[in-house]
Amino acid sequence: MQLFNLKRTALLAMLLGTQVSLTQPLMAEENAQFWLNDGAASLSDSKKLVPNARKAKNVILFVGDGMGISTVTGARIFEGQLKGKDGERNKLSFEEFPYVALSKTYSTNQQTSDSAPTMTAIISGVKTNDGIISLNQSVPRNEANPAVINANKVTTLLEQAEQAGKATGVVSTARITHATPAATYAHISNRDWEANANLSAAAASNGVKDIAAQLIDNFGNGKLGDGVDVVFGGGRSYFLPNSIKDIEGAKGRRTDGRNLTQEYVNKFGGVYIENQSAFNALNPATTNKVLGLFNPSHMEYEQDRPNDIAGEPSLAEMTGKAIDILKKNQNGFFLMVEGGRIDHASHAGNAYRTFKDAVALSDAVREAASKVNLNDTLIIVTADHSHTLTIGGYPKRGNPILGKVVEPGKTTPTLAADGKPYTTVSFANGPGYHTNSPGDAVYNEAIAAGRVVDMSGVDTEDPDFHQEALVPLSSETHAGEEVAIYAVGPKAYLVHGVQEQSYIYQVMKDAFGF
Repeated sequence: MQLFNLKRTALLAMLLGTQVSLTQPLMAEENAQFWLNDGAASLSDSKKLVPNARKAKNVILFVGDGMGISTVTGARIFEGQLKGKDGERNKLSFEEFPYVALSKTYSTNQQTSDSAPTMTAIISGVKTNDGIISLNQSVPRNEANPAVINANKVTTLLEQAEQAGKATGVVSTARITHATPAATYAHISNRDWEANANLSAAAASNGVKDIAAQLIDNFGNGKLGDGVDVVFGGGRSYFLPNSIKDIEGAKGRRTDGRNLTQEYVNKFGGVYIENQSAFNALNPATTNKVLGLFNPSHMEYEQDRPNDIAGEPSLAEMTGKAIDILKKNQNGFFLMVEGGRIDHASHAGNAYRTFKDAVALSDAVREAASKVNLNDTLIIVTADHSHTLTIGGYPKRGNPILGKVVEPGKTTPTLAADGKPYTTVSFANGPGYHTNSPGDAVYNEAIAAGRVVDMSGVDTEDPDFHQEALVPLSSETHAGEEVAIYAVGPKAYLVHGVQEQSYIYQVMKDAFGF
C-alpha cells in the first residue's frame, strides 16, 4: 500500500516519529503564506493517496478505552509540550493514518453506553444492551440460564480468526477479564461476572461460566481453535484460587479451586509469566503461547508503572512482543490491544493520567507499525466511548494544556466571574477538585465538585491534580458523542463517513476475507 504515495520506509518514518519530531516552524514564522503552503502540501499528498484493496493477512485493533476526541486533542498537545515542541501542531502516531471516520457509540438501550456493548459492537458487528458481553440484545442483564446465553451468542472476530487458523492475541492495561478484552473471547450477561465468586447465586448454580474461565474453556479440545496465543494484561487474582497468594501477596478470588493460569499452561502448552523480569526473558522465537498477568487487578497507570511491586511492561512493550510471537503464524494473526486505563483516569477526574495513558497507546501503535508490513496488515485505532472531559476557555497558543487559562497577550491567568482562575481542562461531572491524590486515591476522599477554592497558588499541571467538575458524582461518567476511527493498511479506505460502531467489525471482517 502507498500512504500519500510514500514507500513503506517513509511511512514508518512518519509513524516512528520523524514527522512528529521535526522542528516545527516557530509561531513567529507563521504567516498567511505558511498556512497556504501547509494546506497545499496536504492537498497534494491527499491526491496521491492510493487505496489498498488487498486482502489483509493480519489485523490489529487498538481500542483507547474512553478516548474521546477531546482526549485525543489533549493528549496530542500534552505529548508535544512534554517534548518541548509545538503541542498544537504535534501529532499522535495514529493521527498520521490516512483514513478517519466517526463512530456512533450508543448501545441498544442507552444513549451513553459502557464498554461491554460498545466493544461487542466493534468485535462482533452486533449492538447490544449495556453490561452485556458478546450476546445479542434479546438477553436481559443477569440472565442465568446457560441455554439462553448459548442460543444468543454473537461470533467475534477473534473467534473467526481462531477458526481460520490464525494466531490470536489480547493485550490490555486493564484486567483481561474487564469488558473490552473480555468481549473478544467471552459471552456473558453481566460484565461484572469476572471470576466464579462474582457470579449470581442463580448463575453459579446453573453452571454459567465466568469470564476468566471462558478464556480457558471456550477454546481447544474439540471446541473453538487452539486457544488464544498471547494474553498480556492485568487481573491475575481472577485466575487464581483463594487458597493461594500471587507474587505481590494478593489472594486469588476463585472459590472453585481452579488455577486457571496452570490450566492455560497444561491445556494449551503455553507459559505463564507475571512480572517484568519474566516478560523480558520471554523469547518470542521459542514461545508460541503465553499468558502474562502483571497485576492482581488492573495494571498501573503509565505514570505509576515504574513503582509497581513486581514490575510491569509498558503497553508498547507488550504490543511489540505480542506481534513478534503472533507473526510466526504463516496464516496471519488478529491482535486486540486496549489502553484500558485512559478510561479509568477520566473516571477519577485526573486528566494528567488520562493524557499520559493515551500517549502510551500512541506509542504502542507506533511500535506495532514498526513491526508489520502495512501492505498486508490493517491497523485500526478507535475508542469504545468518550468521557465528559472538555477543553475550554480562550488560552493562548502554547499555554500548558493542564494549566490555568491565560489569554493571548496576557501573563496572568484569566479570572472567571467569581474572581478565580480556571483550568483549560475540566469535567462535566465527577469527584471534582482534588490535589495530592494519585489517580484512584481520589475515591477515598469526599466529592468536591464545583468551584471550591481559589487555584491561584495551585499547580494544576501536577500529575496528582484532579480537575474541577460541575456535577458531583463519585465517579465521572462516559459521554455519548461520536468517537474517531483511524485506519491504515488493506481495506483501510472503507473507514469513512459517520458510521454505526458495529461497522468497524465489517471492515475488519472484509479485510480478512471472512
